Amino acid sequence: MHLSDVNKRFLEGMHTAVRRTWMKYALRGVSGHDAYDRLDRAYRVPDPWAMDSDRERFRFVETNRAIVDAFGRIGSMLEIGCGEGHQSTYLVGLCDRLTGIDVSATAVGRAQKRLPGVEFSAGDIFAQSWVEERSCFDVVLGLEMLYYLSDIPKTLAAMTRLARRGCMVSYFAPAERRMGRFVSTIPGVRRHSFRYDRSGEAEWTVVWWPAT
Repeated sequence: MHLSDVNKRFLEGMHTAVRRTWMKYALRGVSGHDAYDRLDRAYRVPDPWAMDSDRERFRFVETNRAIVDAFGRIGSMLEIGCGEGHQSTYLVGLCDRLTGIDVSATAVGRAQKRLPGVEFSAGDIFAQSWVEERSCFDVVLGLEMLYYLSDIPKTLAAMTRLARRGCMVSYFAPAERRMGRFVSTIPGVRRHSFRYDRSGEAEWTVVWWPAT
């Protein structure tokens, strides 16, 4: 193996170790608590969620496939929990207009640099000027973000109110025990799952439902 390859792998390993240690600290107590300050703190390191990885890119592709199967071509789309815009780069090809929001202003700033043509805004869904309106977007997405909310039903209801055509959420399959009880009662709900590399290393659940 060439020395430069060894150095590259060493540096990558060091970066991964630092990121994991930081995230263990930054995310302590965030699950189900609306701990937005800690979620913003996570972004003090670049790509804290390892979105630029083969596993996450696989998830982006499969989620896109589920969106197309459920809704086809989309006019306007809202992405709740857009982060730094990694998944946004995949979603933007499915719609005419993408709007992304995230509770981390740091993440939103990076997303705006990544996709300058997309409208991004900091704050949760209830901090947006249009939250009380109806049918603002054709499709509303909440991908990998329900874990951190203290009132999941409230957010799901807001998503449904804002959507003209329908909504979709996704979550890590092991979280089914907590998430499933909230989404299973939504009228017309449908679901799909997919695994990374078919090895069982990681599995996600995608749930979608029509607007009412």
